[in-house]
Amino acid sequence: MFTDWTEALEAEALPLNPSPAQQLAAAARITARSARDKDDLGLLLDVLGLPTDTDTLTALLPLIPETGDAPMTNTPAAPALSAHEAMAISMHNNGDSEQAIREATGLTETELSDLIADRVLGLPRPAAASPVIDVPVIALPLTNAVQKLLDWAAAHPAASVRSRAARITADLAELSERRDSEAAQREAEEKVAKAKAELERAQEELRTVKAGTRTSTAAALAAPTPIRADRGSGRTSEELAAIRTWARANGHRVADQGMVPKRVLEAYDAAQAPVRKAG
Repeated sequence: MFTDWTEALEAEALPLNPSPAQQLAAAARITARSARDKDDLGLLLDVLGLPTDTDTLTALLPLIPETGDAPMTNTPAAPALSAHEAMAISMHNNGDSEQAIREATGLTETELSDLIADRVLGLPRPAAASPVIDVPVIALPLTNAVQKLLDWAAAHPAASVRSRAARITADLAELSERRDSEAAQREAEEKVAKAKAELERAQEELRTVKAGTRTSTAAALAAPTPIRADRGSGRTSEELAAIRTWARANGHRVADQGMVPKRVLEAYDAAQAPVRKAG
């Protein structure tokens, strides 16, 4: 069965008993439409046993979808075959058993069945095939069983199995990175909250200290300052009153308030010295 109308017309135009040269040319044209580039075309032709000389490759290059105009179809173009898949189709067409095909190509039973249904029988696809993700397998701190399974899948001959191992490893690496990132973010948020709390306590203590300083200053300003009658003499007001009385009685002139002259104080002390000795 043909899924491409152009291929059907070409097949219908072929003679019933084509020559080997016509068969090879038809197979080469169909292979070119399934190739991705010149290198891929050469590999496919070599796997199928078709000529890979420079003239053949040059003649087939315009048929490659990326380098020439792709044939008009009513259905989406199928993805290009890998070398293993092309070999599997060739062996199937030659009548080889499925076990022999799987041993030669490394394809699983499911992969081989899907390939034959899609490319040989022309059955509709249930879903588009997932593209191969070229992601390196990164070792992760996994359990031994999981790590062994990923190592086995990464070394598998089937490209789909290797691709799945790469996707799983990439997903695990992304999840691990996200977990570490969120943990670091939570730790940073906790540190910020703790710093804010300490800053608020320090600001409260500072406000308390400032309030206590203002209260002490206000109290000190409001307290009455004792007035000393004579700061210079260091005598009490009673002593100064007695000195003024003695000074007037002994002919000294002193004011009723203010400082008592030093000469009057010395005269008073000298007059009182004999009295203190006698006492």
